[in-house]
Amino acid sequence: MNKSSFDRRSFLTMSGLALGVIAVAGCEAPAGSPGGAASGGAKPYIAIVSKGFQHQFWQAVKQGADKAAKEFDVEVTFEGPNTEKDVDQQVQMLTTALGKSPSAVGFAALDSKAATPLLEQAKSKNIPVIAFDSGVDSDIPVTTASTNNKAAAAEAAKHLAELIGGAGEIAIIGHDQTSKSGTDRRDGFKEYIEKNNPNIKIVAIQYAGGDQLLSADAAKAIVTANPNLKGMYGTNEGSAIGIVKAVEELGLKGKLTIVGFDSGKAQIDAIRSGLMAGAVTQNPVGIGYETVKAAVAAIKGEKLEKVIDTGFYWYDAKNIDSDQIKPNLYQ
Repeated sequence: MNKSSFDRRSFLTMSGLALGVIAVAGCEAPAGSPGGAASGGAKPYIAIVSKGFQHQFWQAVKQGADKAAKEFDVEVTFEGPNTEKDVDQQVQMLTTALGKSPSAVGFAALDSKAATPLLEQAKSKNIPVIAFDSGVDSDIPVTTASTNNKAAAAEAAKHLAELIGGAGEIAIIGHDQTSKSGTDRRDGFKEYIEKNNPNIKIVAIQYAGGDQLLSADAAKAIVTANPNLKGMYGTNEGSAIGIVKAVEELGLKGKLTIVGFDSGKAQIDAIRSGLMAGAVTQNPVGIGYETVKAAVAAIKGEKLEKVIDTGFYWYDAKNIDSDQIKPNLYQ
C-alpha cells in the first residue's frame, strides 16, 4: 500500500466518523421539546416529583400516572421524599429530574418558595411544569391538577360542627404549613368554622409532617392541655391516623369526634369501627391521570385551563360502601 492510498483511506474513514457524529447530534431533541426523552428514545419523557411516596395516597396517584402513561404512550418516572417534611430531599429530586432534560415535569411542592429557583430553571429550558395535588405559588406551572382543598376542608368542618352540636372546643393536626395543600386544608376548615359556627372554638393547631407517630404525640399533647376538647381534624391520612392512635391510647373512643382528610385502609377501618366519624376523600388516581394527560397536552403546545378540579367526597359509615364512594377510596 502506497502513502497516497493510505492518506485517501484515512481521510474517508475520518470523514465517515464525522458525518456519523453530526447525524447523532442532529437526532437529539432539546430540553422541553416534543418527543424529547432522557433516555434518547422516541417517547416523550415526563418526570413526576411528588410530595411523598410511601403513603397509599401517593401510590394511588402513581397508579393514575402509570395508566395515563400507557394510554398516551409516554415514559413516566414517579418519585417522592421519604416523608412530607423532607423539603431538601424533594428539591434534590427535582434538581435531578431537570438534569435529565424531560419533556415536561409534574410537581407537587412541599415548599413553593424552596422550589422557585428550579421552576425558573424549567421555564428557561422550555420545560412545561404541571402542578398537582398541592398548587405552587407561582405563575410558572401551566396548570394545576388538584382537589379544591379549601372547599374539601370546609366540607370536613361542616360535618364536624354538626357532629358536636355546633358548640365546643376543637383542634387541628396539620401535615404542614408550607405547601399549598397544607395551608388550604387548614384555612378552608378554619374559615368555615369562623364564618358559620361562632360557638365553636379552635383551641390549637399543630403540625406533624403527616407522620402518624408525631401526629399521635401532638394530638395527645393537645388533649392533655384541653380537657374539654370535643373534636379534632387531621389534614391528611397520616395526621388523621395519628389522632386515632392518640384516642385509642388515651381511652377516649366515643368521647372525641374525629374527622379526617384522604383515605387509606387505616382510616377506612377506623370509620367502620367508629373511632373516626368520617373523612373527605380525594380522587388520587384521577390526579395522577390528569397530571400526565395535561403534560402530554403541554408538550404538544395545547392550551390548558389554569386549574383542573379532580373532585372530592365526604364519606362515613353510612355511605362508605356506596357505588359513588367505593371507587374513590384508595387502600
